[in-house]
Amino acid sequence: MIAEKMKGFVENSSVIRAMFEEGKQMAAVYGAENVYDFSLGNPNVPAPAAVKQAILEILEQENPVEVHGYMNNSGYEEVRAAVADSLNRRFGTDFREENIVMTVGAAGGLNVVFKTILNPGDEVLVFAPFFGEYRAYAGNYDGVLKVVPANTETFQPNLTAFEAMITVKTKAVIVNSPNNPSGVIYSEDTIKKLAQILEEKEKELGTSIFLISDEPYRELAYDGARVPYLTKYYHNTIVGYSYSKSLSLPGERIGYLVLPDELDDAKQMQAAANVATRILGFVNAPSLMQKAVARCLEEKVELEYYDRNRRALCDGLEQCGFSFIRPEGAFYLFMKSPVEDEAQFCKAAKKYHILMVPGSSFACPGFVRIAYCVAYETIQNAMPGFRKLAEEYGL
Repeated sequence: MIAEKMKGFVENSSVIRAMFEEGKQMAAVYGAENVYDFSLGNPNVPAPAAVKQAILEILEQENPVEVHGYMNNSGYEEVRAAVADSLNRRFGTDFREENIVMTVGAAGGLNVVFKTILNPGDEVLVFAPFFGEYRAYAGNYDGVLKVVPANTETFQPNLTAFEAMITVKTKAVIVNSPNNPSGVIYSEDTIKKLAQILEEKEKELGTSIFLISDEPYRELAYDGARVPYLTKYYHNTIVGYSYSKSLSLPGERIGYLVLPDELDDAKQMQAAANVATRILGFVNAPSLMQKAVARCLEEKVELEYYDRNRRALCDGLEQCGFSFIRPEGAFYLFMKSPVEDEAQFCKAAKKYHILMVPGSSFACPGFVRIAYCVAYETIQNAMPGFRKLAEEYGL
């Protein structure tokens, strides 16, 4: 028999992954070119050529025993130093290699953070809409995820509700900007107000509350939008980053944590994260990919590709009569369902071979997520189906 906790995880397994598998089945029946799968945030843009070149050079030039061997659980010292230097140049920070822990993607990093800070019953606050796996990650360490209701007018964090939900049990707050699924970037004004609330609550309650900034989409910001770097606004900030989107390397599982010296008990936090990396079974982040990304810190994916998709999708859906906030970052569009039951709307879309994810998966019912990290032709070819869908609902 499987563990009791796993029974719940299996029963509530990812809707997104299930739809992805359904999309593959539909493609086998109707042809891949006739199925418009907007379910999974799987980049359609290849990694920059510099990544392949870096891997080849590392394999040809460096000692293979070191390249494929163990290292410090936090990662190669020279890689962590390179990451710290890059952040310092870009954001005016003052990090050193000791502030960086290389991780098995952003998901691995979040698990390391929660293993490091959570006691059973500790609460983690998150703003709806949010990436549903956060609930499982917190639950892995017997934390309790508390959802701050969405502000569906702007999708900026609902700070009034947030402040009222903070208690002595609150251990952490997760923010994700640019946001999955809304595509919204949290403004500097929002971040300042959020930081002020946290500072006041720490003093009032006599506790440490950690702000965890989950940043896999940081580099995907459009129209010159700026994404605030949160360690500059609040002392107890931890940053989790992934190269899955910025370098189109989702399957390579490579990212990092930033644990600044300003954190409460910073040295102990850094040491605990190092140990958590090992005892969770990661041991260390993938060795070859650590060295590869260190050589590609200034590389970026082709943002213009995603922007072209964004504009085509937004323009097409607006012409159909659908309602949404135009995304500022990431590669998702969060569209209002024309009916209250968005799952029914998603089911209706399948008649036109269109796959979208219900907003309930992100704790925000009444909306659907459309991932536009697809081929441009997929968006173009899906539009007749979207038009028929709009007509079906009287738009």
